[in-house]
Amino acid sequence: MQNNKLPFAQAASDLIRTAGQGGVHGLSRRDVLRGMAAGTVLAATAGGLMTGASSAFAETPQRGGRIKVASATSSTADTLDPAKGGNYTDYCRHFMFYNGLTTLDDTLVPQMSLAESFDTDDAQSWVVKLRGDVVFHDGQPFTSVDVVYSLNRHKDPETASKALAVAQQFEEVKAAGPHEVHIRLVSPNADLPAILATSHFLIVRDGTTDFSLANGTGPFECAEFQPGVRSIGVRNDSYWKPGQPYLDEIEFFSIPDEAARINALLAGDVDLINPVNPRSIPRVLDSANASVMETPTGGFTNLVMRDALGPVQNPDFVLAMKYLLDREQIQRVAFRGFGVLANDQPIAPNHRYYFNELPQRAYDPDRAKYHLERSGMAGKTIPLVASEAATGSVDIAQLLQLSAQQIGLGLELRRVPSDGYWSNHWMKHPLGFGAISARPTADLMFSLFYHSDAATNESGWRNEQFDQLLLAARGETDNAKRRQMYADMQVLVHEHGGIGIPMFRSSIDGHNAKLRGLSPHPMGGLMGYMFAEHVWLEA
Repeated sequence: MQNNKLPFAQAASDLIRTAGQGGVHGLSRRDVLRGMAAGTVLAATAGGLMTGASSAFAETPQRGGRIKVASATSSTADTLDPAKGGNYTDYCRHFMFYNGLTTLDDTLVPQMSLAESFDTDDAQSWVVKLRGDVVFHDGQPFTSVDVVYSLNRHKDPETASKALAVAQQFEEVKAAGPHEVHIRLVSPNADLPAILATSHFLIVRDGTTDFSLANGTGPFECAEFQPGVRSIGVRNDSYWKPGQPYLDEIEFFSIPDEAARINALLAGDVDLINPVNPRSIPRVLDSANASVMETPTGGFTNLVMRDALGPVQNPDFVLAMKYLLDREQIQRVAFRGFGVLANDQPIAPNHRYYFNELPQRAYDPDRAKYHLERSGMAGKTIPLVASEAATGSVDIAQLLQLSAQQIGLGLELRRVPSDGYWSNHWMKHPLGFGAISARPTADLMFSLFYHSDAATNESGWRNEQFDQLLLAARGETDNAKRRQMYADMQVLVHEHGGIGIPMFRSSIDGHNAKLRGLSPHPMGGLMGYMFAEHVWLEA
């Protein structure tokens, strides 16, 4: 009998062979499955802001030192529970203290981490073999029971996992010995190794319910965690990756105000910040002690329309707002050219399943006015909630406000603080903004934010045809058919979804000129949130 098991460490070469093909003529089922599992969102190419930090891999890392890192957002909802991570500051903490079964390289191909191999015959039943040389921060050995617990807990409603919609694909997760786990999915999904590399599926100790501190296998041990204040990680001397991490300590906290964040970097009070508003780049580059790094991503800041203004109750209002998005002006004013135009669907142009035949929606005040009048909202004034926490949303809101005035719609801009935005405002107003990070697969992006029952379905959009296509595409091993399904889903979201996406933005980090090891990662800034184990300080 032919051996069709798929070693995913070899997936990159299969991706190169399959990604650019419209069909799979001449390829075996094995090739197709490999290529699907290695499917990537973006090529990890940086823009014109590559700095000395990006060449650091040619240097010898130095051990020791402490750094301070500032993000843009924090709140009392900050968590050390990977299942509940709600924004990129949570993700950074989680990657500091935990590992996943796999990790995503800088082309978003899944590579082995706590797992030594992922094997499957059919993309539905998987055999995962684990490393045997890993211990948790409390000294206990890492085994299969930790994986079983970590994956299954997402399905427990009491966990309140942000990945519940994805975890519902797990039909059975069971141990088959101390270092082997068998995973059976409800239906085939060749993207499983990439999905399990995301922060929500990082591995916690069997039975863990107390997340006041973190007990993981990651590069740093949690010495302090104060939600909404700061976290401190100290080097894990028992880390299973030889020589890593390089730093002795990382203090991680939030400076919500962008100007204050920049000032802290330039004054040397912090060593790494994200995000940097494009308008602040010249100021940083004028400093001899700091620099910036651009990371093109599939992330976006999106207009969210819900409730009485959303796609279920008022689809004409949704279309009116989409036609009011002057994408080129938003790209120029809000993001200073750092990004590419989007088309009201979340799959970026250099995603392998991007549908390039979907006509670009243009700024069209006349069509916007037509749909506004049909919506019954003409002549009314409604609040539009924005915050610097959703990068660029304040600028987008101001541009929308001016455009809306031309067609008889009043938008009352309500600017709210970054602190607590995600817990207090996101998805809690009829008209507001989100900021969605890149995801490693089209399936994951659609499952988390567009499936009818997803907890983070921002606009509350429900579409039975979309849900059916999403399920079918996961297990489709014919690449041409799968590509067409994802194209159909992009059309449905573009035409009927309650989200306006004007562009895919770059993420810009600011850093101390002596901080080395940084490089762009297409999942987002701060090296796709995984900076902690890679960076070091130059003496």
